[in-house]
Amino acid sequence: MAAGTMTLSDIQRLENEHQPPLYAKREIALVRGEGPYLFDSDGRRYLDAMSNYGVAILGHADPEYAAAMADQLRTLATGHQSFYSDVRAELLGELAAIAPAGLTRSFLSNSGAEAIEAALKFARVATGRPNLVAAKRGYHGRTLGALAVTADQKYRAPFEPLAPATVHVSFNDADALDAAVGDDTAAILLEPIQGEGGIWPASTEYLQAARRIADERGALLIADEIQTGFRTGEPWAITPSGVTPDILVTAKALANGFPIGLTMCTEAISEAIPSGGHGTTFGANPLACRAAVVTLRALRDRDLYAQSTRIGQAIMDRLTALDSPKIRQVRGRGMMIGVELKERVTPTLRGLQERGVLVLPAGATTFRLLPPLVWESEQIDEFMEAATQVLT
Repeated sequence: MAAGTMTLSDIQRLENEHQPPLYAKREIALVRGEGPYLFDSDGRRYLDAMSNYGVAILGHADPEYAAAMADQLRTLATGHQSFYSDVRAELLGELAAIAPAGLTRSFLSNSGAEAIEAALKFARVATGRPNLVAAKRGYHGRTLGALAVTADQKYRAPFEPLAPATVHVSFNDADALDAAVGDDTAAILLEPIQGEGGIWPASTEYLQAARRIADERGALLIADEIQTGFRTGEPWAITPSGVTPDILVTAKALANGFPIGLTMCTEAISEAIPSGGHGTTFGANPLACRAAVVTLRALRDRDLYAQSTRIGQAIMDRLTALDSPKIRQVRGRGMMIGVELKERVTPTLRGLQERGVLVLPAGATTFRLLPPLVWESEQIDEFMEAATQVLT
């Protein structure tokens, strides 16, 4: 049965029969996208305010992106890193142009969790220390190493005991961080804006304290920009704090939804990694690299960083002006916005979906907006019309 001929019931039956029950499925099947919109199997259009957990940063079926990917598929799609590659070299040059000062080496993998795993291995081998300090509400992935630094027990508990040993401290609490980092701490791992945990921005003072504490104790500072990268008005959300991490990790939006992960580190850390000490079969393949190159150039050439700031601020201003009795707080930066409610979030998610808008949860009482950066005032109006109906 061809995918285009399948009914919703066909799709649901096959997925329910053959997948482990890991996901709380929404009762629609998404089959097509165009710009800031998605379409289900019945042809209904939805405004995309989630971009598949933040990855479709250029929207859907972008013509320039699609043409570049088709061209690369016709040229060379796969290739191991034991051989040089023109398109990989091109991507490394693009990354060097936006890398924080001193982060001169880039390891390319296939996902955010893989990028975190690499960062943890690099930190341990560079410091000779075993343990980590991370933040409560932090989310860093679900592979075993990444899970060790993810705070939420609903993810951790079924798989404990976990390694490396991690101390989780209150976010934005410099004193708690100071007390937790010791002589056995390889790294402090933080999100500049906590995403899954509810869109909580780190204060400048907190990030600066983390940098100072790491330096004083001989530990490294790892910035997890898997969700924040390219979304907050500039490439990196940590940049406005004036803090440069020792390792920076990103994924999601880097290749506009094509699977990729990136772990950037300093020259000193790179030199500490033994030859052959880490690797990946699929990572940095030509197709993934081409996807990232065209994405990074589109973000720059179409001035989408500025658009993210402008559109994101307009959304937050209008949500705040709504003066909804259901809203406790609106917070975020650029196109990474959290709306904390005074009630559980599920009815709001459902209500927005019924009105043709797809958003994400971020904890029990917060919904999250991670729209494609191609939103304009028309999409803000569409979103606000639905939000007004649901929230007031």
